[in-house]
Amino acid sequence: MYSHLVSIISPTYNHEKYIAECIQSVLSQTYTNWEMIIVDDGSTDSTLSIAKKIALTDSRLKVYTQENKGIFRLSETYNFALSKSEGKYVAVLEGDDVWVPEKLTLQVESLENNQEAVLSWGQAIGSSFDLKKDINLLPIIKYDSAVFYNNPVKSALKVLAFTNHIPALTVFIRKSVLLKIGGFNQCFGLPLVDLPTWQQLAIEGSFTYIDKPLGRWRITTNQATKTYNIEMIKGVKKLAIQLYNNNRLFLNDLKITEHKLNKHFDARLVVNHYKLGMYNLSRADVYSAKAEFLNSIKLHGLIKPLWKLKSIYRLALLVLNASN
Repeated sequence: MYSHLVSIISPTYNHEKYIAECIQSVLSQTYTNWEMIIVDDGSTDSTLSIAKKIALTDSRLKVYTQENKGIFRLSETYNFALSKSEGKYVAVLEGDDVWVPEKLTLQVESLENNQEAVLSWGQAIGSSFDLKKDINLLPIIKYDSAVFYNNPVKSALKVLAFTNHIPALTVFIRKSVLLKIGGFNQCFGLPLVDLPTWQQLAIEGSFTYIDKPLGRWRITTNQATKTYNIEMIKGVKKLAIQLYNNNRLFLNDLKITEHKLNKHFDARLVVNHYKLGMYNLSRADVYSAKAEFLNSIKLHGLIKPLWKLKSIYRLALLVLNASN
């Protein structure tokens, strides 16, 4: 059995219902040489007191607290935890998610046996907030092996330029390489650190992949991916263009061009403006719904014409109803 210390970074905020279960999934790991660095981001509930109480039972649990920084300063929280870490490897587990017991054992062995690899990842099960109903298995799409293993190096950018297919709770990183890229990255006003960080790691070395679920990701209705949908697409688009400019020759060889990236993200914006319009309608916010349908219609040229027609239809119904 390998004996290298693993540092688990666990940011948490208002997770009083989930933090005990999260910590217990770490305490239940078959690999035991770890430290769990829990950073409470100024929770207003009992998250901090619960974490501190459990930490009294095991010296491997280290709990810190800070004034609330929020998701738009998430890299500060992650990198604070990284600065406190002592391990050879770094794993990520946010305070509302859980791991399977063999998760660390599998990934320590995987990176120890693949010294050129900088990151290990695997499948995750998306579950309802109470973890009683499995919703999906990530990654849903089976990519080719070059993407899964980032071999040759940078191959994962074929997907990471467009979307994040790597569930954060499964990620296991060689710390020396994470420090080399400056720690966890956050840019363009995005409320996340995973995609920018995975992109940079994909440039540094190959990956290993565990073809089984390594944990459960809790899906809730107020996650940033839903709350800031339009803003996130715009930010990820800027990130993709930056990635393209820095890796132009390689991505051109993959048939990825700046035009293709722009078209992809503009199409997502057209669709999501329509969906946001429908969401606003469900909340009886007619004014905001009209604005979103209009954005879907007028922005980004003739991309996604059927979705634009759907927006035209919904906008026309709203106008007719207002005139009656």
